[in-house]
Amino acid sequence: MTSILDFLLLSFLILCAIAVAYTRDLLSAVVIFAAYSLVMALIWQMLGASDVAMTEAALGAGVTSFLFIATISKTKRTE
Repeated sequence: MTSILDFLLLSFLILCAIAVAYTRDLLSAVVIFAAYSLVMALIWQMLGASDVAMTEAALGAGVTSFLFIATISKTKRTE
């Protein structure tokens, strides 16, 4: 059961990395990056590194996403 979950999480990480690279909209890229960080935090927790998982969740998904969204809101978006 664990190997299936590991495979699914790693597949999702690869999919997120490819999606961020090909996404043209910056806000969508930030949301995908936040999802990537949350899944990475889950993987760190499964590996037993709970301190790294908490840091990844707080900084990777929380603070970094907030700063990216704040920066995007200060710029003009053209459709």
